[in-house]
Amino acid sequence: MTENAPSAERPAPVGSYNEWDPLEEVIVGVVDGAAVPPWHPAIEATVPPEAWDFYRRNGGGGFPREQVEAAREELDGFASILEGEGVTVRRPDPVDQSRPFGTADWTSTGGSSHTFPRDIALVAGDQIVEATMGWRSYYFATHPFRTIFKDYFRRGARWVAAPKPQLTDASFNPGYAAAKPATMSPDDPFPDATSVITEFEPIVDAGDFMRFGRDILVQRSHVTNRFGIEWVRRLLGGEFRVHEVAFADDHPMHMNATFVPLRPGRVLINPERVPELPEMFADWDVLVCPEPAIPADQTMYFCSRWIAMNTLMLDQERIFVEAQETELLRLLEKEGFTPIPVPFRTVNTFGGGFHCATLDVRRRGGPEDYFS
Repeated sequence: MTENAPSAERPAPVGSYNEWDPLEEVIVGVVDGAAVPPWHPAIEATVPPEAWDFYRRNGGGGFPREQVEAAREELDGFASILEGEGVTVRRPDPVDQSRPFGTADWTSTGGSSHTFPRDIALVAGDQIVEATMGWRSYYFATHPFRTIFKDYFRRGARWVAAPKPQLTDASFNPGYAAAKPATMSPDDPFPDATSVITEFEPIVDAGDFMRFGRDILVQRSHVTNRFGIEWVRRLLGGEFRVHEVAFADDHPMHMNATFVPLRPGRVLINPERVPELPEMFADWDVLVCPEPAIPADQTMYFCSRWIAMNTLMLDQERIFVEAQETELLRLLEKEGFTPIPVPFRTVNTFGGGFHCATLDVRRRGGPEDYFS
């Protein structure tokens, strides 16, 4: 046994198999230093059309100071609540995302943010899998988290990074919009025609994955391609079964505002995107998310109002919900959960909810089989 290997007295620092076992350690994002991603076809494919002009005018610059300050207050408050529940909270290193960077093939006027750790890594058991990221502005998105990942590795965790993509023009399909259907079906024989990313190289965004013990769901999207899904499947194949699913979403990017597991046998769905459950969930109970309370005129830079269903399970009973989502809070309480209302509306503006803003590194529980 090596000096830093886990033992009975010192358990593995990383261990999380699902979205609902009791939470013990988590990474919470930081909004300070966030920059507006420069305009690119990958941005056009995913962000709300009403925000396009904002990106064209402000790419590489900063977001309004008052919004950053409000989001910081919400994130810090959420981190304090988690700590009050006995959860160990880690935060990424501070980074100025407005600095330009590039590769031999392209340059970017800046990065994006390190607010949403869910996007940059998949925790599968005791292993951290760094994503590739499909936006050039996210090329170094994992770096603010490296101090934490190195610490986990030194204490016995497994740590691997997906192949760093080239993200040349060959990785993108600017003409996808003319042919995109209402859903990106797993059976689609022409994947390049329905996504802004091609199959030139493996591209993986961890926000497109959901964990159910031995089974992991993934959707192909504008930031995760089939090449990337197959790379993850081969990496995890000895321990996990990776299932590709598709939903009725014409701008897919991340699953956690579409299909949200609550506990074994129960799932929260987006009624606009999930006309029917994936076959393996046929005997699960479904909670239909009510219409979001986010005002129609609220600024949304990265996502739709359905980010309201982006919740986080503290355990199988307690769930973090945005404080103003009255109907969702009422529904969850009626269904036997204990909702914990927390202000998070400005973080929603920046493109995420509680699930996005966290990476649950350790949950009490093991690799159960929920579909045998």
